Amino acid sequence: MTVLRRVAPILAAAAWISVSEFFRNQLVFSGLWIKHYQNLGLTFPAAPINGILWGVWSLVFATIIYVLAQKFSLWQTTLLAWVAGFVLMWLVIGNLNVLPPKLLIPAVPLSLVEAFVASWIVTRRAKPGDTHR
Repeated sequence: MTVLRRVAPILAAAAWISVSEFFRNQLVFSGLWIKHYQNLGLTFPAAPINGILWGVWSLVFATIIYVLAQKFSLWQTTLLAWVAGFVLMWLVIGNLNVLPPKLLIPAVPLSLVEAFVASWIVTRRAKPGDTHR
């Protein structure tokens, strides 16, 4: 199998994840994040390096989804990836007190959709036999 056949689904899923994250956090919930950080006496991190690191996070998350899809069904991959990518992140940033708790109400279903679509992209774009269906 060529490298391109393995990388293409990962890059496609990473692109979806990046767009989803940008839309949710920079367009829809930006005000909530900024206000929460201001209440903590902090400035919401929005420098270009932060965007680059979210891009890296998206690529790592998509790679994890690709690996999970090798062994698990679409739904199992979605749920395992969601826990690994989001639940663990929320536990950490919640522990650091930088997670606005009321954000979780819309973020949970939106992040589940994000993980599902990324998992679907990986399983549909991979060569048959490359992922468990």
